[in-house]
Amino acid sequence: MNEIKPRRPRQADIAALAGVSVSTVSRVLANEPGISESVREHILRVAAEHGYQVRSAPEAVPGGLALIASDGVTGGLSVFYESIVEGLRTAAAEHGMSFEVRLIREDRATPEVIRDYMKSARAEGLFLVGIDPSGALRGWIDDEKVPVVLVNGTDPQLRLDGVSPSNFFGAFEAAQRLLKAGHRRILHLTGSHRNTIRERVRGFEAAITSVPDAEGRLVPMTFHGSASREAHELTAAILAENAGFTAAFCMNDFIAVGVLEAVTEAGLRVPEDFAIVGFDDLPCALMTNPPLSTMRVDRAALGREAIGLMMSRFRDRAAPARHVCHGVIPVAGGTVSDVATS
Repeated sequence: MNEIKPRRPRQADIAALAGVSVSTVSRVLANEPGISESVREHILRVAAEHGYQVRSAPEAVPGGLALIASDGVTGGLSVFYESIVEGLRTAAAEHGMSFEVRLIREDRATPEVIRDYMKSARAEGLFLVGIDPSGALRGWIDDEKVPVVLVNGTDPQLRLDGVSPSNFFGAFEAAQRLLKAGHRRILHLTGSHRNTIRERVRGFEAAITSVPDAEGRLVPMTFHGSASREAHELTAAILAENAGFTAAFCMNDFIAVGVLEAVTEAGLRVPEDFAIVGFDDLPCALMTNPPLSTMRVDRAALGREAIGLMMSRFRDRAAPARHVCHGVIPVAGGTVSDVATS
């Protein structure tokens, strides 16, 4: 005669034995919040006594704090950072990470201030969004072994985890689009202390030097006021020189808008007489006439990737630093000939 094995208790059985609803049992066994500790302990005890296998509670995930530069040093790109924060929040919630976001002036990002911010947020992990840490801050991070991820940032020494768009290759491709369209005298409107922007400058210069008869001019910007207005004034002055420049690669799309306005006011046709490529693919790129040709950055993906890097860092605090570089995608627009993206 075959032995009849006892039936594994179901949640309904546990509910009947414990004198509670099935939904309450389900929530307790799934480790959901909102149940009093006395009820939780009672249900778990009944389940264990009757052979119900209870999943162990997941390990608590340390909290994270994101500090975002409020200086506007990259041209007031608030919409750029909004998408990054969306990616950060979404991924943090998926991993069960408590998460706070705060704005901070970069000159106030000192160890003392950040220590207080992290304490009030009950955070172990620090996300620096658009902030390149100073020497003093780097020293504190190293001494205290604070888990840090640079978001839209790079560490030249690769001692801190980070995620960024492919700034060098994105700028190289942007300049190549203009070169393939036949332009040989190209402006690059740029300016910032940030490592990411320096990488775009290097990418632009590499593309220019790859073509023997090409010439590039860096046009430094101060960002005192509107980036579009400053770009408009600088471009108008250069066009008045009749120096023969027929194209511009712009550090971001706000700058490209100002260049487009100046070129149009000078009576030049776009893209026939003067071509423009922006960067970031911000909403304003679709609002110009013609729409901007630009380079698309998946900002939300940068945020999601940053959370993944932090989770890995929480698991292994001593692992070598990693930097994840996301490719950027050319967006056709109408300010450079289509041959540039073929």
